[in-house]
Amino acid sequence: MYIDTHSHLDAPEFADDLEAVIQRAKDAQVETILIPATNLESLDRIEQICSQHPGYLYPMIGLHPEDVGDDYQHQLDQMHQRLRHTPDRYVAIGEIGLDLYWSDTYATQQVDAFEQQIGWAIQYHKPLMIHARNAHRQLIEIMERHRADNLSGVFHCFTGTTDEALQLLSYPNFKLGIGGVLTFKKSTLPEVLRQAVPLSRIVLETDSPYLAPTPHRGNRNESACIRAIATHLTAIYGL
Repeated sequence: MYIDTHSHLDAPEFADDLEAVIQRAKDAQVETILIPATNLESLDRIEQICSQHPGYLYPMIGLHPEDVGDDYQHQLDQMHQRLRHTPDRYVAIGEIGLDLYWSDTYATQQVDAFEQQIGWAIQYHKPLMIHARNAHRQLIEIMERHRADNLSGVFHCFTGTTDEALQLLSYPNFKLGIGGVLTFKKSTLPEVLRQAVPLSRIVLETDSPYLAPTPHRGNRNESACIRAIATHLTAIYGL
C-alpha cells in the first residue's frame, strides 16, 4: 500500500475525470492522498474534493510562494481564520516556502509569508510541507532560526546535492519528498540517496499532475504513478 504525500488533485488538469483518477489510485494500492493548497481559491476546491472522499483525501492549508503577491497578507489572514476555527481539518501547513526561480520581486514577502505560516505550524502542532526552489541558502537561514521550535514535516520535491540532503536531514523531524525526478535518465538523485539518505527519511510523492515518472514522462502525472517511483526506490536501496 502507498501514500501519495503530495498531489494537486484540485488542478484543472483533473477537472474532467477526477473520479476516474481517484479510482485508478485505489486500484494501484494507494491508500491515502494528501493535497496541498496553493492559495485561497485552491483551498476552496480542495476542501470540497476532500469532503467528497473522507478518509481517503486529506487537505493541507497554506499559501504557495509563487502565489505570494500584493494581496498575500489578505490571503494569509483568511487562511489563518479557517485554520483557527477548524484546526483538525488540515493535516499540514502547505504548500509553503520560497521560490526564486522565475523572479525575486516578492522575495521579502515570500520570507514573511513563510515565517507567518511556520508560526501556524508551531501554534497548532502541524507538520510543514515545504517548497524551495533556487532558494536553498535562504531556506536554511530560516530553518536555523527555528531549530529550537521542534518543527516537523517534508522538504517537498527534493532534487538537490548530497551536501544539501545532509543539511536538510540535520532537522531530525523532517523527511525528503521523493517523486518522479528520481526516475529520469539524467537524474543525479539516485546516487545522492544512496550516499546520504536513509530510507526511513523518505516519503513518496507524485506532485501530480506534474513531473510524471518514467515510463509515463511527458504525460499527465497522477497518484497511481506512485508505484513507478516506489519500484525505482527498491532498486536503489536493494530491497
